[in-house]
Amino acid sequence: MSKHSEPSLIRLARENEAGSPDPQPLDLGERVRELRKARDWTLEQAAKQAGLARSTLSKIENGQMSPTYDALKKLAIGLEISVPQLFTPADGDQITGRFAVTKAGEGQAHATATYEHDLLAGTLTKKNMLPYRASIRARSMDEFDGWVRHDGEEFLYVLTGVIRLYTEFYEPIDLRRGDSAYYDAAMGHNVVSISEEDATILWVTSL
Repeated sequence: MSKHSEPSLIRLARENEAGSPDPQPLDLGERVRELRKARDWTLEQAAKQAGLARSTLSKIENGQMSPTYDALKKLAIGLEISVPQLFTPADGDQITGRFAVTKAGEGQAHATATYEHDLLAGTLTKKNMLPYRASIRARSMDEFDGWVRHDGEEFLYVLTGVIRLYTEFYEPIDLRRGDSAYYDAAMGHNVVSISEEDATILWVTSL
Protein backbone atom coordinates (compact mmCIF):
# COMPACT_ATOMS: atom_id res chain seq x y z
CA MET A 1 0.00 0.00 0.00
CA SER A 2 1.41 3.40 -0.97
CA LYS A 3 2.50 5.56 1.96
CA HIS A 4 1.42 8.56 -0.12
CA SER A 5 -2.22 7.50 -0.24
CA GLU A 6 -2.42 6.36 3.39
CA PRO A 7 -3.72 9.10 5.75
CA SER A 8 -0.93 10.43 7.96
CA LEU A 9 -2.90 9.79 11.16
CA ILE A 10 -3.25 6.08 10.32
CA ARG A 11 0.35 5.88 9.14
CA LEU A 12 1.59 7.36 12.42
CA ALA A 13 -0.56 4.95 14.45
CA ARG A 14 0.76 1.96 12.50
CA GLU A 15 4.37 3.12 12.83
CA ASN A 16 3.89 3.42 16.59
CA GLU A 17 2.44 -0.08 16.74
CA ALA A 18 5.32 -1.38 14.61
CA GLY A 19 7.72 -0.15 17.26
CA SER A 20 6.16 -2.39 19.88
CA PRO A 21 7.98 -5.61 20.82
CA ASP A 22 7.12 -8.63 18.71
CA PRO A 23 5.15 -11.36 20.48
CA GLN A 24 7.12 -14.40 21.60
CA PRO A 25 6.86 -17.54 19.44
CA LEU A 26 4.14 -19.95 20.55
CA ASP A 27 5.23 -23.13 22.35
CA LEU A 28 3.03 -25.82 20.75
CA GLY A 29 3.59 -28.33 23.55
CA GLU A 30 2.64 -25.80 26.19
CA ARG A 31 -0.41 -24.80 24.16
CA VAL A 32 -1.59 -28.41 23.85
CA ARG A 33 -1.09 -28.99 27.58
CA GLU A 34 -3.00 -25.79 28.31
CA LEU A 35 -5.91 -26.91 26.12
CA ARG A 36 -5.94 -30.34 27.70
CA LYS A 37 -5.93 -29.01 31.26
CA ALA A 38 -8.62 -26.49 30.41
CA ARG A 39 -10.84 -29.51 29.70
CA ASP A 40 -9.69 -31.20 32.91
CA TRP A 41 -8.44 -34.20 30.93
CA THR A 42 -5.63 -36.53 31.88
CA LEU A 43 -3.03 -37.48 29.28
CA GLU A 44 -4.82 -40.79 28.82
CA GLN A 45 -8.19 -39.13 28.28
CA ALA A 46 -6.84 -36.58 25.81
CA ALA A 47 -4.85 -39.19 23.90
CA LYS A 48 -7.92 -41.41 23.60
CA GLN A 49 -10.05 -38.47 22.48
CA ALA A 50 -7.51 -37.59 19.79
CA GLY A 51 -6.79 -41.16 18.75
CA LEU A 52 -3.09 -40.87 19.64
CA ALA A 53 -0.83 -42.95 21.84
CA ARG A 54 -0.34 -41.56 25.34
CA SER A 55 3.42 -41.54 24.79
CA THR A 56 3.01 -39.55 21.59
CA LEU A 57 0.90 -36.88 23.28
CA SER A 58 3.34 -36.72 26.19
CA LYS A 59 6.27 -36.15 23.79
CA ILE A 60 4.33 -33.40 21.98
CA GLU A 61 3.54 -31.61 25.24
CA ASN A 62 7.16 -31.84 26.39
CA GLY A 63 8.58 -30.64 23.07
CA GLN A 64 10.30 -33.96 22.43
CA MET A 65 8.79 -34.43 18.99
CA SER A 66 7.29 -32.37 16.19
CA PRO A 67 3.84 -33.75 15.31
CA THR A 68 2.95 -34.54 11.73
CA TYR A 69 0.06 -32.70 10.13
CA ASP A 70 -2.03 -35.85 10.53
CA ALA A 71 -1.33 -35.82 14.26
CA LEU A 72 -2.19 -32.12 14.43
CA LYS A 73 -5.51 -32.82 12.73
CA LYS A 74 -6.28 -35.59 15.20
CA LEU A 75 -5.39 -33.31 18.09
CA ALA A 76 -7.60 -30.53 16.77
CA ILE A 77 -10.54 -32.88 16.24
CA GLY A 78 -10.07 -34.41 19.68
CA LEU A 79 -9.94 -30.98 21.31
CA GLU A 80 -12.85 -29.79 19.15
CA ILE A 81 -10.94 -26.85 17.71
CA SER A 82 -9.41 -26.00 14.33
CA VAL A 83 -5.76 -26.69 13.50
CA PRO A 84 -4.91 -22.92 13.39
CA GLN A 85 -6.25 -22.60 16.94
CA LEU A 86 -3.49 -24.93 18.09
CA PHE A 87 -1.07 -22.17 17.12
CA THR A 88 -3.10 -19.26 18.49
CA PRO A 89 -2.24 -18.00 21.98
CA ALA A 90 -5.15 -18.22 24.36
CA ASP A 91 -6.37 -14.74 25.18
CA GLY A 92 -10.13 -14.92 24.89
CA ASP A 93 -10.55 -15.81 28.55
CA GLN A 94 -7.96 -13.34 29.79
CA ILE A 95 -9.35 -10.00 30.97
CA THR A 96 -6.76 -7.28 30.41
CA GLY A 97 -8.79 -4.48 31.97
CA ARG A 98 -7.73 -2.11 29.19
CA PHE A 99 -9.75 1.08 29.50
CA ALA A 100 -9.55 4.62 28.20
CA VAL A 101 -11.85 7.61 28.41
CA THR A 102 -11.60 10.62 26.13
CA LYS A 103 -13.74 13.53 27.27
CA ALA A 104 -15.18 15.97 24.74
CA GLY A 105 -12.48 18.30 23.45
CA GLU A 106 -9.64 16.16 24.83
CA GLY A 107 -8.84 14.17 21.67
CA GLN A 108 -5.37 14.49 20.16
CA ALA A 109 -5.80 16.98 17.31
CA HIS A 110 -4.38 16.17 13.89
CA ALA A 111 -5.43 18.50 11.07
CA THR A 112 -5.09 18.07 7.31
CA ALA A 113 -6.28 20.20 4.41
CA THR A 114 -9.46 18.15 4.05
CA TYR A 115 -10.15 16.69 7.50
CA GLU A 116 -9.61 17.75 11.10
CA HIS A 117 -9.11 14.64 13.25
CA ASP A 118 -9.36 14.16 17.00
CA LEU A 119 -7.71 10.89 17.97
CA LEU A 120 -9.66 9.03 20.68
CA ALA A 121 -8.28 6.58 23.28
CA GLY A 122 -4.82 7.92 22.53
CA THR A 123 -3.41 6.66 25.84
CA LEU A 124 -3.76 3.02 24.79
CA THR A 125 -1.03 1.28 22.81
CA LYS A 126 -1.21 -1.92 20.76
CA LYS A 127 -4.79 -1.20 19.73
CA ASN A 128 -6.50 -3.32 17.09
CA MET A 129 -8.48 -0.35 15.84
CA LEU A 130 -8.01 3.41 15.63
CA PRO A 131 -11.06 5.47 16.69
CA TYR A 132 -11.19 9.16 15.85
CA ARG A 133 -13.68 11.96 15.39
CA ALA A 134 -13.32 14.00 12.22
CA SER A 135 -14.63 17.34 11.01
CA ILE A 136 -14.96 17.19 7.24
CA ARG A 137 -13.59 20.39 5.72
CA ALA A 138 -13.54 19.25 2.11
CA ARG A 139 -16.43 20.26 -0.12
CA SER A 140 -15.24 18.75 -3.40
CA MET A 141 -13.29 15.77 -4.72
CA ASP A 142 -10.97 18.32 -6.35
CA GLU A 143 -9.54 19.08 -2.91
CA PHE A 144 -8.01 15.59 -2.66
CA ASP A 145 -4.78 14.43 -4.23
CA GLY A 146 -6.39 11.28 -5.61
CA TRP A 147 -8.06 8.51 -3.64
CA VAL A 148 -7.37 7.86 0.02
CA ARG A 149 -6.63 4.17 0.53
CA HIS A 150 -4.93 2.06 3.17
CA ASP A 151 -4.86 -1.49 4.51
CA GLY A 152 -7.66 -2.81 6.69
CA GLU A 153 -11.33 -2.00 7.02
CA GLU A 154 -13.10 1.14 8.10
CA PHE A 155 -16.37 2.13 9.75
CA LEU A 156 -17.84 5.63 9.77
CA TYR A 157 -20.84 7.03 11.59
CA VAL A 158 -22.24 10.49 10.88
CA LEU A 159 -22.56 12.62 14.02
CA THR A 160 -23.66 15.95 12.54
CA GLY A 161 -24.30 17.44 9.12
CA VAL A 162 -24.44 15.63 5.79
CA ILE A 163 -21.56 13.94 3.97
CA ARG A 164 -21.08 12.41 0.56
CA LEU A 165 -19.05 9.21 0.58
CA TYR A 166 -17.16 8.55 -2.65
CA THR A 167 -15.73 5.08 -3.25
CA GLU A 168 -13.74 3.63 -6.10
CA PHE A 169 -16.22 0.91 -7.05
CA TYR A 170 -19.62 2.31 -6.03
CA GLU A 171 -21.79 5.31 -6.77
CA PRO A 172 -21.44 8.25 -4.34
CA ILE A 173 -23.87 8.07 -1.44
CA ASP A 174 -25.16 10.83 0.84
CA LEU A 175 -25.20 10.06 4.56
CA ARG A 176 -26.88 12.06 7.31
CA ARG A 177 -26.81 12.09 11.09
CA GLY A 178 -27.23 8.52 12.35
CA ASP A 179 -26.23 6.92 9.03
CA SER A 180 -23.15 4.71 8.84
CA ALA A 181 -20.98 2.80 6.39
CA TYR A 182 -18.48 -0.08 6.64
CA TYR A 183 -16.06 -0.69 3.79
CA ASP A 184 -12.79 -2.13 2.57
CA ALA A 185 -10.28 0.67 3.19
CA ALA A 186 -7.97 -0.61 0.43
CA MET A 187 -10.68 0.56 -1.96
CA GLY A 188 -10.19 4.21 -2.83
CA HIS A 189 -12.47 6.44 -0.75
CA ASN A 190 -13.01 10.10 0.08
CA VAL A 191 -15.56 12.00 2.16
CA VAL A 192 -16.83 15.56 1.62
CA SER A 193 -19.33 17.71 3.50
CA ILE A 194 -22.39 18.75 1.54
CA SER A 195 -24.09 20.50 4.46
CA GLU A 196 -23.54 24.20 5.09
CA GLU A 197 -21.48 23.47 8.20
CA ASP A 198 -18.57 21.05 8.37
CA ALA A 199 -20.04 17.60 9.01
CA THR A 200 -18.56 15.55 11.85
CA ILE A 201 -18.19 11.79 11.81
CA LEU A 202 -16.85 9.02 14.01
CA TRP A 203 -14.29 6.95 12.13
CA VAL A 204 -12.94 3.58 13.28
CA THR A 205 -10.08 2.06 11.30
CA SER A 206 -8.58 -1.39 11.81
CA LEU A 207 -4.83 -1.44 12.41
